[in-house]
Amino acid sequence: MRPDSVGDPTLAELTTLRVGGPADRYVEVHDEAELIATVRAADDAGEPLLVLGGGSNLLVADEGFGGVVVRDLRQGVTVDAQDSCGGASFTAPAGQDWDALVARAVAEEWVGVEALSGIPGTVGAAPVQNIGAYGQEVAGVVSTVRVWDRVRGRVRTLALGELGFGYRTSVLKRSMHVGAGDAGTDGDASGPWYPSPRWVVLEVGFQTRLGSLSAPVAYPELARRLGVEVGERAPMADVREAVLALRAGKGMLLDGDPAAPDYDRWSAGSFFTNPVVPADQADLLPAEAPRYPVRSATPSRTTGPSLGEVDPTLVKTSAAWLIEHAGFGKGFGVHGASSPATLSTRHTLALTNRGGASAADVLELARAVRDGVLDAFGVELVPEPVLVGASL
Repeated sequence: MRPDSVGDPTLAELTTLRVGGPADRYVEVHDEAELIATVRAADDAGEPLLVLGGGSNLLVADEGFGGVVVRDLRQGVTVDAQDSCGGASFTAPAGQDWDALVARAVAEEWVGVEALSGIPGTVGAAPVQNIGAYGQEVAGVVSTVRVWDRVRGRVRTLALGELGFGYRTSVLKRSMHVGAGDAGTDGDASGPWYPSPRWVVLEVGFQTRLGSLSAPVAYPELARRLGVEVGERAPMADVREAVLALRAGKGMLLDGDPAAPDYDRWSAGSFFTNPVVPADQADLLPAEAPRYPVRSATPSRTTGPSLGEVDPTLVKTSAAWLIEHAGFGKGFGVHGASSPATLSTRHTLALTNRGGASAADVLELARAVRDGVLDAFGVELVPEPVLVGASL
């Protein structure tokens, strides 16, 4: 019973997978003080907390969430400095729509996020999982993250060196799974903090250079689309247009047409991360499996076109390749064509809701794919979305 929340949206209405039951309590906040007060009150009361952005990286159980769901609705970008020598320095609140920020960055010639076009969600989620696509990561442009520290009960600013960025991870994300002290920052080892991190993002600071040309194009598929070589640059507007076209072709843009829904877009994006293995174990992968260098988000030099330094100790392979070669083709469903949840008909890395799926249906599909890849290749795929009230 939720007499104080009658009429509140369910998590199915707040997430891009469109599954998930109600929350015990739902709160929308419009300023930083309100966000902090809500988080603090929930923690003081011992209530589970889910801070929600765009809902694009969540799979919530059909039973819903037995705690407080807080949705940050703040928007706006503040330009702190912009000149040809120092580049652009700007900040945005956690609730800011991510793709709207990218669109402005391209228009203003702020270099470094153009390949991250079309990623659904909000600014607050970007540093938590170090969002990335087409050879670019947000870690390459983040300068600071202002957070509410739930252990210390205070606002603090985490500098780039404290954020511990890695492939689809950060110290913020790791605090959800291990004791806070073990995650790599100061503080006691209480936790884990789940499904929201110990550090609730309030605002993200960015530092970019200025220019009409993009950062060096690092992804072969995007380079081919643009007609350039890997490591070359292209007009930023062209990069954004090409990325949006590539994402659309894979069903990786949000579906906004209720009259004619595109169920390939009812997903959480890429459901599994690309496996990263030690280089000395890469020979355990199938000989035909793709192998990609793992690059640092930090450019290898500060002037001229440059990709991040390659980490020679690691090799990344393709989760989509493993899925397809384990026998799971586009449109695969556990129960055949009538399955309420299937792999996308455009891209095997997306698990999709075909209009009437439950969270249990999506989880059943995820387990089948994960187990099939493990049986075929000995590689265990790791889900990218946060699973709330559910597990594989």
